[in-house]
Amino acid sequence: MKIEKVYNNNVVLAKAGDSSEVIVMGKGIGFQKRSGDVFDKSLIEKTFVIQENDSADQLKAIYQDLPQEESDAIFKIIQEAETRLNHIFQANVYLTLADHIHYAIQRTKEGIDLTNPLAFEVKKFYRREYELGKIGLELIAEHTGVMMAPDEATSIALHFVNAQKEGQLIEETMKVTRIVQDILNIVRLHFGVAFDEESISYNRFYTHLQYFAQRVVMGEVFQTAPDTFLVEQVKANYPAAYTCANKISTYVGAAHHFQVGTDELVYLTIHIHRVVQQK
Repeated sequence: MKIEKVYNNNVVLAKAGDSSEVIVMGKGIGFQKRSGDVFDKSLIEKTFVIQENDSADQLKAIYQDLPQEESDAIFKIIQEAETRLNHIFQANVYLTLADHIHYAIQRTKEGIDLTNPLAFEVKKFYRREYELGKIGLELIAEHTGVMMAPDEATSIALHFVNAQKEGQLIEETMKVTRIVQDILNIVRLHFGVAFDEESISYNRFYTHLQYFAQRVVMGEVFQTAPDTFLVEQVKANYPAAYTCANKISTYVGAAHHFQVGTDELVYLTIHIHRVVQQK
């Protein structure tokens, strides 16, 4: 393959033998290269064929304007992710992560820090991805000199959580959707309420249920030594919500043979209390 255009040291546009255009990615693959040059095939890490409305077009649009130091950081983060998570990521994570990190760096430079409402849940239920998010912040600082807020580790982690879930079969996705709707119905009937679907509490609850349902479908039981004091406090302060959370636990146990851990029960209770309090 010959290079048609160099976007940065790690990303080039090339033409394959059948004349199709491809985005070729690899550490240093475009270093000191120009249009018409042949590159070292051993450097290829990912190849994406450009098709109409394909994500490769979006990759081209993002990486041709991406500063080299940001591209280096993103490639290093994804390499770490593939090693630590034992998962090969496709084009979409190169696209979404680059877009997120680029604007997160800009926000940080402007003094704008955003909090992630899923920070506690990600730390608890997706520990490997969260540790990867923290490594990502270190790599961004190393390559760009920008120290981002700790909450950005959660946002980076969620890119890899979502990218791993993309491989699910359509049947599994339908199961996740059904579980979420069943749980929402349990809460509606228990409290006799209609949700304010525009509220922050509802959207946080809905997002939590999506990840919870994914764990149910994948059989990812999470359980740590229970914090007895926290459980007793939640039961005492939110008794109705705790009762409702136990109904949900009974439902997923009976319908999906999934044991809800104590931590999960506590989070469900808190989310239920918040969403019902919006009424």
